[in-house]
Amino acid sequence: MKFLNVLSRQFVPLAGGLKSGAKARKISAQAHGRRVRDEHGNMLVEIAISMPVLLLMFTGIFDFGIAYNNQLTLIQAVGSGAQYLQSIRTSTTNPCADTLTAIENAAPNLTAGNISLALNLNGTKYPSSGTPATSLSCSGAQTNLAEQEPVTVQATYPCSLPIVFTRNVTWISTCQLSATVTEYEY
Repeated sequence: MKFLNVLSRQFVPLAGGLKSGAKARKISAQAHGRRVRDEHGNMLVEIAISMPVLLLMFTGIFDFGIAYNNQLTLIQAVGSGAQYLQSIRTSTTNPCADTLTAIENAAPNLTAGNISLALNLNGTKYPSSGTPATSLSCSGAQTNLAEQEPVTVQATYPCSLPIVFTRNVTWISTCQLSATVTEYEY
């Protein structure tokens, strides 16, 4: 007498020296072994393929988030520096250094030595090129701080958006964050 094994699609004799329970275990072990070879390990392959892509995405998001946070901090600090310059208009002897100090104090998470500054006081640019400089001093420029005239404060800060896993290679995209604020005296 034979019966059809559904898993292996073969006819198996019932009477052949094996008890029916042992035969069922043997048949199910063969089918289980085939299933293990077919399906197990698929999850590891999927994880191995998708994990680097996910890590690249998350690292890029984090790097962009840091650069965006630095941009917002710089904008806020330049606004504070311009307001401070308007408030010390009549009492300063070096408006450039005082404004740079105010910006550095308003942006504690930025590296102070990397902040570049340019001022426009009543049409006079400091530095004269108008390009922001890291060490800016305009001693005696308080004479250009005329009443009812606006002052423009411009600051830049370097940033880098590294390509993931290449931090020691020159494949780093550099960018320049900048903020400009014009403050009016009323």
